[in-house]
Amino acid sequence: MSVTASPAASETSAEAPVTTVATLEPIAEATASAEAAHGDAHTTSTGHGEDHASGGLPQFQTEHWAGQMVWLVVIFTVLFILIAKVFAPRLRNVIDSRGATIAEDLANARAIRDEAEAQAKDAAAETAAAHAAARKLAADAKSKATAEMAAAQAKEDARLNGILAEAEASIRAKRDGALAHVTEIATDTASALVEKLTGKAPTKTALTAALKKS
Repeated sequence: MSVTASPAASETSAEAPVTTVATLEPIAEATASAEAAHGDAHTTSTGHGEDHASGGLPQFQTEHWAGQMVWLVVIFTVLFILIAKVFAPRLRNVIDSRGATIAEDLANARAIRDEAEAQAKDAAAETAAAHAAARKLAADAKSKATAEMAAAQAKEDARLNGILAEAEASIRAKRDGALAHVTEIATDTASALVEKLTGKAPTKTALTAALKKS
């Protein structure tokens, strides 16, 4: 009994690669080469590490000093330029501006102080002038009041003297009138007494002479 393969199966077997010993040899060689390269790299890095460990810090090794000096000069130059061209001018501007502001404030304060002193002097002068004017006004008022009081007193004295003179004149007139009536009364009384005692009325001339003698 014979087995006949189908055409599709024949085509599949023809297209699939066949793995043989010849095809595996290049892969093995590539793997070996990679392992060898890795081993060399590890050995090199280990050697450098040992060199660094044996030599100490790089900045203390003389072969690196030239580069370090160059970088030091470059960094110092950059810092010097930055300080001289950027930071120092800004700081100087700030200091100058602050100094100008302080000087202006001091000048304003001095001006205000001088103005205040001048105003105080003016106020003191005005106060002294006001005191002098007040004293003069008080003296004038006192003198005027004294003069007015003296004039009023003189006027009142004159009025009172007039009233007193009038009263004295009235008193004298009344006294003289009373004395005149007293003489008449005495004359009449004496005439009546004489007439009653003697039975004869005396004359008025005799009575007047008798009263004057008495």
